[in-house]
Amino acid sequence: MNQAPNARRLRLPLTWLGLLPFVTFVVLFLVLPTMHIVIGAFQTREGAFTLQNIIDLNSGTIPSSYWISIKISVASASLGCLIGFAMAAAVVFGTVPRWIKSPLMTFSGVASNFAGVPLAFAFLATFGPVGLVTIFLRNNFGIVLQRDLGFSILSFWGLTITYLFFQIPLMILIITPALEGLRREWREAAEVLGATALQYWRMVALPILAPSILGTFALLFANAFGAVATAIALTGSSLNIVPIQLYAQIRGDVLGNPHLGYAMAFGMIVITAIANILYIWLRVRAERWLK
Repeated sequence: MNQAPNARRLRLPLTWLGLLPFVTFVVLFLVLPTMHIVIGAFQTREGAFTLQNIIDLNSGTIPSSYWISIKISVASASLGCLIGFAMAAAVVFGTVPRWIKSPLMTFSGVASNFAGVPLAFAFLATFGPVGLVTIFLRNNFGIVLQRDLGFSILSFWGLTITYLFFQIPLMILIITPALEGLRREWREAAEVLGATALQYWRMVALPILAPSILGTFALLFANAFGAVATAIALTGSSLNIVPIQLYAQIRGDVLGNPHLGYAMAFGMIVITAIANILYIWLRVRAERWLK
């Protein structure tokens, strides 16, 4: 009679055993590094507590680097939402052949995680000074991208377009289930009441999809704002954004201050955390509508 309760008590830890590798990974590579950054942001080189690192975030070129990073994140998130929504809507509601959906979703799953040095190299090889498209336009049409169109892959719009490679697929992955959740009865009811297709989208579909769209925008913003490897590999020091300044401070140059770098990383954590919290909140609201 006493063996059954003991067996039940032993069963609970075993059911959670499969989560142990994940929990270990999160603690070692997310929680502990984040705590180290937060603590280091409020310390001097000698380890004493200070607020000077946080105050110094308002000095030099740091505020402008945050502003440029925010503008790039907003631009890439806006274009990613707009283009990704149009592509997902074309697959779900449009006349696009149904067989395209599966390859598109598969490619989106891969491309949304394709970043860093490989992505930077791909765009440099395509739109760089001696890139494939650059040479093709110059040799066949006499068009020099930077001289005639004012475009450089090492500029604001160059980095924004590079980010779109993973922003658009991420938007497609997230918004497609929301579009599929729109019930046919809602459209039929709108048509019975005399609503046009434009009125249905403006007064029914888009208000329902608004939490999903805004939540995905917040996620794309955080995704672009926290992208480090792609920005450093693509632009080097030619663009004054937070990840590049952070890299210079943490690297420990002669004028580098690692603890100021921790403070800059702490500021990035706060901004991305706000964006992710907003995404989770809006996602919960969207799921209530689509249930």
